[in-house]
This record gives sequence, structure tokens and C-alpha cells, in this order.
Amino acid sequence: MNAVVVDGHTLTLADVEAVARGVRPVRLADEAVAAMARSRAFIESLLASGETIYGVTTGFGRLADVRISPAEQAELQRNLVRSHAAGAGEPLADEVVRAIMLLRANALARGHSGCRPEVVELLIACLEQGIHPLVPRAGSVGASGDLAPLAHVALALIGEGRVRVDGRVQPAGEALRAAGLTPLTLEAKEGLALINGTQATTALGVLAFRRAERALATADVAGLLSLEGLLGTPEAFRSEVHATRPHPGQRLTGGRLCALIEGSEIRESHRHGDPRVQDAYGLRCMPQVHGAARNALGYVGDVLRTEVNATTDNPLVFPDEEAVVSAGNFHAQVVSAALDFLCIALADVGAICERRIERLLNPDLSGLPAFLTPEPGLRSGFMIAQVTAVDLLAELRVLAHPASVDSVPTSANQEDHVSMGLAAARKAWAAVEAFETIVAIEVLAAAQAVEYRRPLRSSAPLE
Repeated sequence: MNAVVVDGHTLTLADVEAVARGVRPVRLADEAVAAMARSRAFIESLLASGETIYGVTTGFGRLADVRISPAEQAELQRNLVRSHAAGAGEPLADEVVRAIMLLRANALARGHSGCRPEVVELLIACLEQGIHPLVPRAGSVGASGDLAPLAHVALALIGEGRVRVDGRVQPAGEALRAAGLTPLTLEAKEGLALINGTQATTALGVLAFRRAERALATADVAGLLSLEGLLGTPEAFRSEVHATRPHPGQRLTGGRLCALIEGSEIRESHRHGDPRVQDAYGLRCMPQVHGAARNALGYVGDVLRTEVNATTDNPLVFPDEEAVVSAGNFHAQVVSAALDFLCIALADVGAICERRIERLLNPDLSGLPAFLTPEPGLRSGFMIAQVTAVDLLAELRVLAHPASVDSVPTSANQEDHVSMGLAAARKAWAAVEAFETIVAIEVLAAAQAVEYRRPLRSSAPLE
């Protein structure tokens, strides 16, 4: 299997998912090593000249006006990691932690953070050895980065805190020694470089997004199976329709639906002489509704593809320009808003899926046995499966409430606007899980409905 190359510029969302699942190895690019070395050399030159640098020769946040002596700079970085490892809640899944580690390594590899290559080399070594820091699920407002989650990762790199290896929780120092790795001794700027970024938010977001893409594709299949079970018509999916309103998601969905149903015997059985003029919206408007979600996911994907190859540190180091700039790349608003959009899109498609389930189960609407059971009354069929779908849809609608508008100032009002990015990412993760189950319930119910149309068969892709 080809290695995923960490160079700060070419990481894909598929790469992130593959490394998160442990199916591809990771390698640090030589050019990234050189970029980090240049950045570090510039920081060292500034330290030697006595320059004031935020988070290197000063305190943090509201304490930025406190000056730190050269003798205290290494201690400052250790103290930063220890004090900021203050998350709460159940640990994130190992796959999420692996994505966090990869994304942080990739951000540092760009050479704008002033850390030594050894820092990223140890991150990658831990990935390769399956050493996964325990990272609590809560503890970030998505501004000044995901400080607490990333601090828990950094804590493991210095041999403190706890990690999970092969499913067993153990002290980080013990795990590093067993793998033949030496804990990191942080130098000036490196603690800050490790914890100041959007990688926890982005890691959850990328993995949720990849699942959402697949679930939406499955929703197309579910909808077509429902159409077949209900003897609906695909005429509304014709390309001429979507050429008159050429939103990309709508056109793509319409074309996909037409291709998937091509060759269906069920469709041909009622092509002519059907007294119905048009189907209900849940069937007829799939290109418009599923397509709108595709447009939304297209935007979300664009945001995430940029973010996984971005520097989200502060301050930023520009050795070629001989500048260290305090700025706001750590602010996760763009990711937070995008993940809120993902939740909204899934909630809407979840709603149309549930309405198709109702249509399948309701004999007055489907012409099929109640709840798709051959013995209604003696058996309840899909009755409670629909109840489960409705429960999950209600949860999806709650999760569609945006986190990105709920800023609460922190750090003595120095950080007076925050993104709530990690909350948006947790919502997205939960929303995808709920949506996947709703779609699965529709697939099951629709497949049962198609069985009532035997001996006719649907198209080859749907069968």
C-alpha cells in the first residue's frame, strides 16, 4: 500500500480517512523537513537577538503581556501542554485521534510553525506504531485552535498522560518506551505549535463528511427502491427537466437516478396506461432535495480540502520574509459553519426518506399490505422500524441547529468571538450516524415493497 506523504500541501480527504482507519502508512516528505528546519532556524535567530514573540517569550491569551526569560522558555512550553490538557468526557475513537495526529503533522510540515522536524517525526512514529493518545471529546471552542484536544495529543508526545495501544490503555511514557521511541523534550514555541490549530474539529469533520457522502449515495438507491415498490415513475428525473434549472447537485442526482433505474421491468410494467399523472413530492422531487444536499456537501468538501492543507497556528513564522505574525488562522469559523451546513443538509434528506417510509407502510398510499407484512395484525412488520426512523429524524432536526452562531467569549474576553467548531463537528458526527440509520431503514422497507412486485424485477444496479 502506498504511503500517505505528509508535505503540508497534497493531503486528500481520502488520505485522512485511510490513515484514520490504519490502512495506509505515513511518510514525511523531505521538502517538509527542509521547510521546518528553515522555520526553526529563523525562530532560533530571533531568540538569540532577544525579540519578543507571542507564546515564546510571553505568556498566553490574556497573559500575553507577561515576559518569559530565556531560562524559562522550555518550562513555559511544558506548562502550556500540561495546563491545557483539560478536556472532559469520553475519549474520542482511535480513528478520530489518528486523523487529528495526521492533520497536525501535515499543518506543522508546511514550515510556518517554527518547530523542529523531530516533533512531526514523533507524531508520525506514534501513528505508525498505533500509539493513540486518549483525547476527551469536549474542551474546545474552536478559536485559538482546539487547545485541549491537541494538548492531550502533545501530552503523550512528552511521555505524559495516557494512550491506547491495541485496545489497551496505558501510560504514554510506557508505550513510547515499548515502541523504542524517546519522549519529546519541548523547545521554545513547540508546545504552542502542537496545540494551536483546528485539527480536532477538522478530523471529526472530514470523517463525518466522508460517511455523509456515502450515505447520500445510498439514499438515492433507497429512494429509487421506494419508487419501484410504489410503482412510481422516473419521468421527473429526465435530463431535459434539470437542464431548465441547472443546479449541479440537481443535475447530477437526476442523471444518477436515471442511470440506476435503467432497464427496470417494474417500471416497464406500468409505463403505459397508468392513471396517475404525477407522484408525491417524496418520489418526484428527489433530484431537487437530494441534489440540494449534494450542493451543500460540495461546499463542505471544498472547505475541508482547504483546511487539511492549511497552517492554523499562531503566531505564523515566515522565514523568507523574516517575519513572525500574530494573526487568526486558528479560528475555525469556516469549518464550523460548513459542518452546521452538513447537519442541515442531512436533516432535510432524512425527512424525505422518512416520508417515503411512511408511504411504503401506509396501505392507503401504497396499495401494499399494511406495514409491509403479509399478515397485518398477527405481525407488525415495519411498524416500529418507522418509529425508530422518526425518533432519529427528531434528533437530526435538533442537530441541525447551528453551533457556529453560539459564540461565548473566553480568556478574560481576549478571545471575544469563538467558532464552537468542535461542537459543530460532534454534531456532524452524530448527525451522520442518525442519517445512516434512517437511510438503512428505508432500504429495508423499500426492498420488502419490491418483493411484492415479483416476479417483475427492478434494474440490475438496484437488484
